[in-house]
Amino acid sequence: MQAAWLFGALVIPQLLGFGHGARGAEREWEGGWGGAQEEEREREALMLKHLQEALGLPAGRGDENPENPVGTEEGKGTWETEEDQEEEGEEEATAIPSSSPSPSPTPEDTVTYILGRLAGLDAGLHQLHVRLHALDTRVVELTRGLRQLREAAGDTRDAVQALQEAQRRAEREHGRLEGCLKGLRLGHKCFLLSRDFEAQAAAQARCVARGGSLAQPADRQQMEALTRYLRGALAPYNWPVWLGVHDRRAEGLYLFENGQRVSFFAWHRAPRPEPGARPSAAPHPLSPDQPNGGALENCVAQASDDGSWWDHDCERRLYYVCEYPF
Repeated sequence: MQAAWLFGALVIPQLLGFGHGARGAEREWEGGWGGAQEEEREREALMLKHLQEALGLPAGRGDENPENPVGTEEGKGTWETEEDQEEEGEEEATAIPSSSPSPSPTPEDTVTYILGRLAGLDAGLHQLHVRLHALDTRVVELTRGLRQLREAAGDTRDAVQALQEAQRRAEREHGRLEGCLKGLRLGHKCFLLSRDFEAQAAAQARCVARGGSLAQPADRQQMEALTRYLRGALAPYNWPVWLGVHDRRAEGLYLFENGQRVSFFAWHRAPRPEPGARPSAAPHPLSPDQPNGGALENCVAQASDDGSWWDHDCERRLYYVCEYPF
């Protein structure tokens, strides 16, 4: 035990002096050798640990002999205080910022910064141009597609119009054939009665759509033939039937629907008194002489019982008879 104490008393002070010498050297090389200082501290700690293990001393403790500067708590505290002070001085020296002012930017730095910003803007503009080109290409494709759709729609519209015109021609041909097959054929025309109630203008439109026109009896022979046809179709009743005769253009000027002036009339007349009876000046209340409507009644209808003509309001809805060319 005494031998161990003697060996520690001789060697440990030398190691402490060696440590202080090494720390003095560290102060001389301070500034650029921070890594070497740290390595030197680790080496000292490792040597001290090996020495304590060789002497059989516990780690971090010395001999209980009060003469041993290392084993006593007082010696240990003194050594650690000096080392801690040195380390704190080094940390303070490291933590103190440099008092030298930061260098101001040079004109070359400013130009470099501006050029860098311009390069970034140029790259952004390039990307924008690329996207605009893609968008323009898409717009061109859409425009081409719309043009094709418009052309297809135009072709379809033309085809629909052609079909409608063909349908109208077919309907006119069908009406003409039906008028001559089902109606009354007389010379170069045919008459066909329609039992639909229509105003005079609507009746004319329906006759035209089927390839004909409202009936236009041109002479007494056609008038008598039409009278027999209507009487046989509507007997025993008396129905007024629209003809293609009117004076809408001028009062008293009766025209056919084709614009020709009417030269033959079959107006209704009130019954005459029997021979020997006193004539009456008052008109017959139920069958006055025609025409008597004036400007309020401008269209002509034919009675189905006797074939006489009556003027009526053109908006009145009546049967009508169409004629078709043969």
